[in-house]
Amino acid sequence: MKRNENIIPLSKDHHFGLLCSWKIRQGLRKEIEVSRIKDYILYFWNHHLKKHFREEEEILFLYLEDEYTLRIQKEHRQIQNIVSQISSSENIDLFSDFADLLEQHIRFEEREWFPHLEEKLEVHVLEKIGTALNNIHTEEKDDYQDEFWK
Repeated sequence: MKRNENIIPLSKDHHFGLLCSWKIRQGLRKEIEVSRIKDYILYFWNHHLKKHFREEEEILFLYLEDEYTLRIQKEHRQIQNIVSQISSSENIDLFSDFADLLEQHIRFEEREWFPHLEEKLEVHVLEKIGTALNNIHTEEKDDYQDEFWK
């Protein structure tokens, strides 16, 4: 899908989010020790997802507040709440819920929200977003050591 160059860094992050969901499902399918999958979810939240959500909220939300933005905010809180529950439990149903919600959330952003932003926002606004992202965004690295999904 062709993406405006100014929001490509967030789309690249989404690739790692989809991989995260896949890895969790692989771990569950292979009946990997629950604590290993839990550690990965918490790692991914703390080192990647929390920062990604903050960037979307602090940069993209400034320019367009509508039903899309409200949905994204709601989903961010739902994902955060699931992570919070996971941190204090080893309920594997929550792992599946997290993987499912994260994937659905990313697919919505890529297929619906980003095209909506590209359509509604003027070029100079998208450029401001690109500049802001370039100032704070760092490239994602998939460097988690315990490759339980293999």
